[in-house]
Amino acid sequence: MSARWLRIRIATQRLELLEGTRVLASHPVSTSAKGAGERIGSEQTPRGAHEIVELIGAGEPVGAVFVGRRPTGEICTPGLCAARPERDWILSRVIWLAGTEDGRNRGGDVDTRSRYIYIHGTPESEGIGVPRSHGCIRMRNDDLIAVFGELECGMRVQIDE
Repeated sequence: MSARWLRIRIATQRLELLEGTRVLASHPVSTSAKGAGERIGSEQTPRGAHEIVELIGAGEPVGAVFVGRRPTGEICTPGLCAARPERDWILSRVIWLAGTEDGRNRGGDVDTRSRYIYIHGTPESEGIGVPRSHGCIRMRNDDLIAVFGELECGMRVQIDE
């Protein structure tokens, strides 16, 4: 496994790609509008130690729309967003996370993986750098694609307040 890892800081709305303690890249994100928390149904961003369990969407175009972790064949456009304002858009790539801390973010009613917590792209019209998601970590599509190429399954992801 790589010495590289991801750190997501809820307080500063930043994702950092690190190698050891050296920051290789830093990007703004959007975490939950409802704050931090681990319970199923809370729509909060889970904290603690996680790992990447799936990397989905390699080779898909920027703005590719995903439903159930599968591309729909749609490309998100301002018109499509306007036509479906209620939709929680998952775009470009999907990085599926699983908690690694039993009872905190793994197992029972606090299981990150069964909550379908992802790092994913979002429409350009969505605010990045402010908490607005339903629990996932949203990124600008270009930033997500840049980071995605540096990741591997099993990589550690630390989510801090």
